[in-house]
Amino acid sequence: MDGVRELLGEYQEYVLAYRLRVAVGGRVTPRGPRLGVGEYAAQRMERQALARSLTQRGMDAGQMRRLDDLSDELMFGFWLNPSEVAAFLRAAIREGGHPALGDPAAFAALLTPGERARLGTAGVQRVCAHFLACFTLAAPMLDPDGLSDAFRVIEATRPPLFLDDLPEHGE
Repeated sequence: MDGVRELLGEYQEYVLAYRLRVAVGGRVTPRGPRLGVGEYAAQRMERQALARSLTQRGMDAGQMRRLDDLSDELMFGFWLNPSEVAAFLRAAIREGGHPALGDPAAFAALLTPGERARLGTAGVQRVCAHFLACFTLAAPMLDPDGLSDAFRVIEATRPPLFLDDLPEHGE
């Protein structure tokens, strides 16, 4: 069951990254429509098979492009990869930024009313603290201790499953 919760959590992170990228707009807007849970799972399995192939047998240029395309579409590593976070923030700033990049209330607005109700006030605060802490991963070169501090906050605020789109809300 922990594996299922982990995968649902990954999907939840994808949805929040998708919503944020739509809110920022411009060049950071996702290329396609938001994937449902089943579509995400199928593409995630394809990405996993390609990544396994890369490490075991290598791959041709077409397969490598497909792996990159899937990684981009699934926003794989969006929240916890410092280089992905930094690239997103640079692009978001070029697009004029968005209040959700630093304001917990603006980030909370990315959640649906049902999600906010399910989480309650303390849960919404935890979700916002978690994802806003992920943005601090972009500055490890400026403050090496900051990276450890950021991961401590991220781990301490790991949100529960709460998306409307999740079956039985992960239970």
